[in-house]
Amino acid sequence: MAYASEPACNIGGMEAASGHQNGDQPLASQSGASRPMLDAKNNRPSVAELRPGQRFEGRFACVRKDRLTARNGSPYLALELRDRTGAIPARVFREVDRVASRFESGDAVRVRGRAERFRGDLHAELEDVRRLEAGDYEASEFLPVAYRSVGELEGFLEHLAREVHDPRLGVVVEKVLFRDAVAREFRRAPCTRAGHHAYLGGLLEHTVSVGTLALELCPLHPRLDSDLLMAAALLHDVGKVREFTYGAEFGLTEEGRMLGHLAIGAEIIGGTAGGLPEERRVALLHCVLSHHGTDPGRLAGSSQGSRGLGSPEALALHRLNALDASVKGALEHG
Repeated sequence: MAYASEPACNIGGMEAASGHQNGDQPLASQSGASRPMLDAKNNRPSVAELRPGQRFEGRFACVRKDRLTARNGSPYLALELRDRTGAIPARVFREVDRVASRFESGDAVRVRGRAERFRGDLHAELEDVRRLEAGDYEASEFLPVAYRSVGELEGFLEHLAREVHDPRLGVVVEKVLFRDAVAREFRRAPCTRAGHHAYLGGLLEHTVSVGTLALELCPLHPRLDSDLLMAAALLHDVGKVREFTYGAEFGLTEEGRMLGHLAIGAEIIGGTAGGLPEERRVALLHCVLSHHGTDPGRLAGSSQGSRGLGSPEALALHRLNALDASVKGALEHG
């Protein structure tokens, strides 16, 4: 199944390397002899390029690996292979245990086989599978990439940042998103691992969407603090720059697993917000920390506003974030 995306763009230097990397030679056949590579044009097809009857050698992420038993009692491997264009189920019927010992689910692998139709769907029947070692591949070979041009998104981000007219808030936004060490990771990170915007550049795309919604909302409600809301909209998910690992699949850093992106984001913003008045700093951090909402029961009897949110700007950000995430999730996953 192919992902519906536009041609991949370079996300912070993460464009997939072309051609073979060091040691990327044809897989050995089961007899031990090397088979000739397919022609240069077709030797590394993507999932989206595979056609029934096509022999291929390629590099993919193995995102599922199950050892099953056929009706005749023979074991086989059921796999799912993925690259940034889509995913395809695959099977290994010969020398199952030997092949299975070479890799695990979550590994980047190099495979050889044939694409075939099975019950109306495209499958891959594999003759050999070998794990790729760390350093022998780029994560962007296997991870999906933002649908929209990163250059276009970068331009929108710069435009939205200029809508923060409070100079001290503007400095915080600029330091974090354009000058701080997190800036490059902000343009590479996904928004989630498997939910909305789950692709390289997804965090940037989601941030631009939430910022655009905030820009449209403020004229409808002029009593909103537009500078605070826009700054919070652009910074609300910045903690995700340290939440994910990048390999054959998106993973979680230890910091991401233990703290989560809200706490990480508050730390990043707090480190650059020393020039803000205390009331302003607290208001910004409250928006960021509460943008997923709060537990009304936990806050019963508190003096905070609607649904435990302490300001109209925090409530607005909570709703705008949920709107973009839910609509994007519905469009991508139904």
